[in-house]
Amino acid sequence: MGNRVVRGDFEWAYTDQPHSQRRKEILAKYPQIKNLMGSDPNLKWIVSCMVLTQLFSCFLVRDLPWKWLLFWSYVLGGVINHSLTLAIHDISHNIAFGNKAARWNRFFGMFANLPIGMPYSTSFKKYHIDHHRYLGGDGLDVDIPTDFEGRFFCDPPRKVIWIVLQPLLYVLRPLYVNPKTITYLEVINAAVQFSFDLVVYSLWGLKPVVYLLAGSILSMGFHPISGHFIAEHYMFLRGYETYSYYGPLNWLTFNVGYHMEHHDFPSIPGSKLPLVRQIAAEYYDTLPYHTSWGRVLWDFIFCKELGPFSRVKRVCELAKKD
Repeated sequence: MGNRVVRGDFEWAYTDQPHSQRRKEILAKYPQIKNLMGSDPNLKWIVSCMVLTQLFSCFLVRDLPWKWLLFWSYVLGGVINHSLTLAIHDISHNIAFGNKAARWNRFFGMFANLPIGMPYSTSFKKYHIDHHRYLGGDGLDVDIPTDFEGRFFCDPPRKVIWIVLQPLLYVLRPLYVNPKTITYLEVINAAVQFSFDLVVYSLWGLKPVVYLLAGSILSMGFHPISGHFIAEHYMFLRGYETYSYYGPLNWLTFNVGYHMEHHDFPSIPGSKLPLVRQIAAEYYDTLPYHTSWGRVLWDFIFCKELGPFSRVKRVCELAKKD
């Protein structure tokens, strides 16, 4: 992967990310993969059903005891909400309505955002572009933990706390690492979201609002599905910074586990990423991959060599000047 230099405890790379080179090679050999690019007409219907399911769940949980409310937030509502965040991930790539209807994708992302409880979709889009364009870029890719995170959350108990705090860290880290001006779409996203929360509260009281918010927080913290946060780019093997996961939870997460394929072809819908691996099998079958997000969390917590510092960072001087 080119020349590297150790600075601090991150692994610093002065090379371009490997995805662009592999993409060129695969497209030259299999040009039919271009036919997979574009929108997924089924995404908007699947997301709409999920949003309506959560809305109906708000009605059902309005009189539940608090302990059962939190239980269902973790095992059901949180799974749906986490899945919706990954639908928003696809929507941020204009998968719902295509590139020619980018504005419709933004507003549909706000609709998918409703059960999550806090405005998320528009800000995610703004920063996720940098994650693809400058993967591991110092001061640009806010998916990279801060030095403080790497140094403080360094033993098993504190790694568990770090995993639990993932929702908070994903909110605060961009404000510290790469703050950006608030856009009018973010203001609209916030207005729509808080209006929805107020309507739910007015109709059925506090418990449904807690059900939605608790589900989002719990499912993006210490939860089997949240293993994808660590599985995607933490170096379980030196020299490999992106990993795919091939397991059953892809059915619940819009195939976000096909992460190597996604970074190679971000404009291909998650529903079609398995076809990429099938067509270009010789490029992916030889790469390391995960088969269990639960095992990813276990290994991350108890392996001394793994931690928030287990990431590749890149120097992107030209990008910073732009």
